[in-house]
Amino acid sequence: MAHAGFGAGSVQYVIDPKASQFTVQAFASGLISVVAHSPKIAVRDWRGEVRFAPDSNDSRVLIRAKTGSLEVLDELNEQDRRQLQRVMYHEVLEIERFPEFSFESSDIAVHRQKESTFQVSISGRLTLHGVVDGESLVAHVALGVDTLRAYGEFTILQTNYGIKVAQIAGGTLKLQDELKCSFYVMGRKG
Repeated sequence: MAHAGFGAGSVQYVIDPKASQFTVQAFASGLISVVAHSPKIAVRDWRGEVRFAPDSNDSRVLIRAKTGSLEVLDELNEQDRRQLQRVMYHEVLEIERFPEFSFESSDIAVHRQKESTFQVSISGRLTLHGVVDGESLVAHVALGVDTLRAYGEFTILQTNYGIKVAQIAGGTLKLQDELKCSFYVMGRKG
């Protein structure tokens, strides 16, 4: 991320992945969706930085994550977990071809709510599965003395990124196209 051109009011924060959380919720459909679960998946290996300027247009976000770091959070027996991971890694995400995904902001609008809390509208480019597409989201941001905390959620459609929607158990269980992404980010001045 380029640092030139940022105003005096902008502060850079490095995301602390151990204190942060990024999850993806998939939703089941198909014949057995009533009894099947909708898997929740954590992104384990990700990093990023945030440049935040509450009083100007100088805010930026850059996030990078390893596709192979996704981990199913649900309680599953070992055979179901292995099958779900295999389908997710090799048939859906194709982690060998697309080992990383990223998000880079292109426009951020900051709306102060209180002295150190903000609602932030972020537009940018998500690069996933070799496809770049525009995504928008809203984050709630709180500033501390040396920290930035942000949380929010947004949805994406897998088919916008050329991703095959997963089918398991011979197609009797498949996932919906829409994924709900949730994040809680802790950034430290860096």
